[in-house]
Order: sequence, then C-alpha cells, then structure tokens
Amino acid sequence: MRCPSCGYQESKVVDSRAADEGTSIRRRRECLECGARFTTYERLAENPILVIKTDGSSEVFSREKLMRGLLIACAKRSISPERIDSLIASIEAELRAAQRTEIKSKDLGDMVLARLAKLDDVAYIRFASVYKDFQSIEEFSRALTELS
Repeated sequence: MRCPSCGYQESKVVDSRAADEGTSIRRRRECLECGARFTTYERLAENPILVIKTDGSSEVFSREKLMRGLLIACAKRSISPERIDSLIASIEAELRAAQRTEIKSKDLGDMVLARLAKLDDVAYIRFASVYKDFQSIEEFSRALTELS
C-alpha cells in the first residue's frame, strides 16, 4: 500500500477491525519509510451496481461520489464522516441484499433522502435541493413542508 505522505510502497498494519457492519475491514497502517499513519479499507470484490441516469446513460455506483455529495450536504452539521459512511453502507447493503445490479438514479436519490430525513433536516434539504433541482421557491417551500 503506497503511503499518501511520501509515496513509499511498504507499510505495516498497526490495527485491524471490522467496519461497515462487517462488510469490510478497516486497517490502520504505518509507513516503513516516514512513519506516517493512514487508514485503508478492504472490501469483498462484488459485481458492480449500475446507476441508470435520467438521460438513459449509466455509470458504476461509486461510494466515493455519493460520499462527496453527502459531505457537502452535511457540511457544518454535527454529522460524523463515520455516520455518513454507515448511511452509504446501508444503502449498498440493501441493494446487494435485493440482488440488484441496476438502480435508477431517482430511486438511489430517494433512498438517500429517506435516510437523511431521519438523520438531519438541514442536510436533507441541502441534498434535496441539488438532487431534485428546485427551480422555484415554491418547490423549495413544498420540500420543507413535506419534511415537517
């Protein structure tokens, strides 16, 4: 594993533990060159889930892309990255348990919104405003009313 600090290719594992409800292993590593510590995750390689976009194109489901969107929605809120990662893991676990290999982007967005509504109202509205592409204050207001 390449060190993110110095690029050296060898490191030692300092700590390992189960993560994401047992679906991955979190490893703390230490670079053998500079001594920097960093975290890696090991996951079982599974069949990819395709996200079908509204224009008909598709792309492979990306935890990282979803994480970026959720981090923006949850900025300056008291929501830890671990809780966001857990939210993503629960979505992915639900899709894999249903043995789904494809999901419409709208359905994926609805899954995220359902979980965010239970987690934080402000993050929900932030995510919804981008995901639902509000075009007017009335649409925004309607979303706030539905949340109540």
